[in-house]
Amino acid sequence: MTTTTTNTAPAIVSSGVLGDTLRAEALTCTIGAEVFGVDLGVAARDEELVKEIRALLLRHRVLFFRDQDISRADHVAFARRFGDLEDHPVAGSDPEHPGLVRIYKSPEVPNDRYENAFHCDATWREKPPFGCVLRCVETPAVGGDTIWVNMVEAYSRLPEDIKQKIQDLRARHSIEASFGAAMPTDKRLALHAQFPDAEHPVVRTHPETGEKVLFVNAFTTHFTNFHTSANVRFGQDYAAGANQLLSYLVSQAAIPEYQVRWRWKKNSVAFWDNRSTQHYAVMDYPPSHRKMERAGIIGEATY
Repeated sequence: MTTTTTNTAPAIVSSGVLGDTLRAEALTCTIGAEVFGVDLGVAARDEELVKEIRALLLRHRVLFFRDQDISRADHVAFARRFGDLEDHPVAGSDPEHPGLVRIYKSPEVPNDRYENAFHCDATWREKPPFGCVLRCVETPAVGGDTIWVNMVEAYSRLPEDIKQKIQDLRARHSIEASFGAAMPTDKRLALHAQFPDAEHPVVRTHPETGEKVLFVNAFTTHFTNFHTSANVRFGQDYAAGANQLLSYLVSQAAIPEYQVRWRWKKNSVAFWDNRSTQHYAVMDYPPSHRKMERAGIIGEATY
């Protein structure tokens, strides 16, 4: 195995598998790298290459690959090298490939034009995903980009007094208040019964790197241990103080210096560490189609 370097990012050759140089080029100073010289369908069957990709993921937090004309089976097989896959209770999975979620936006469905806010996938689960592998099937000629955010950087740049204030705080994350909000009441309540709100630390420790991560997002509804004598003088302080702090923390994902923006093309793939990033799919492309397929990898409990 030989090594080359581009923009100080690791680069690896797996000569027995690919015969080409695998190299990673950083896209910003804080997050994201485009990876060249790898076929993910082949990578799914090569343990050493999977290890190298995992190391790049931990370094850059989100990896991008172009020209991945791979099958759904290969897509799923690659994602499974990093862990078991999870279904989505609302979006559902491809019937022939469990764990592969089809995110298809179509102009023929007029109420399907809402996309999202900055979020970390499925933090309403007790064990949010490790990461996701997203492949573009069809994209508009212009528009439909996705933004990823480095939430380790977002935490590290917080003022020290805010870090002290949030170091022991915990918060609830809800599928009912997000995916369930537009459902009829009975279905919304049934969704909540199936997936009760999860509680996570506001500052998560990354299980592999030990980094501190700001871990609140669009699924976060409220703090669960804010109402103490240290934070609340009178009852009127509680709602305003907690809500203002949560809004401030959630807003950190919108800071450009922590972001990378990716322009999709057909057969482009993004692989991100869901434990240390957030993302935002930009809804600027009606009336075009946008079709994506995502494999979400089961993660671990937060701490």
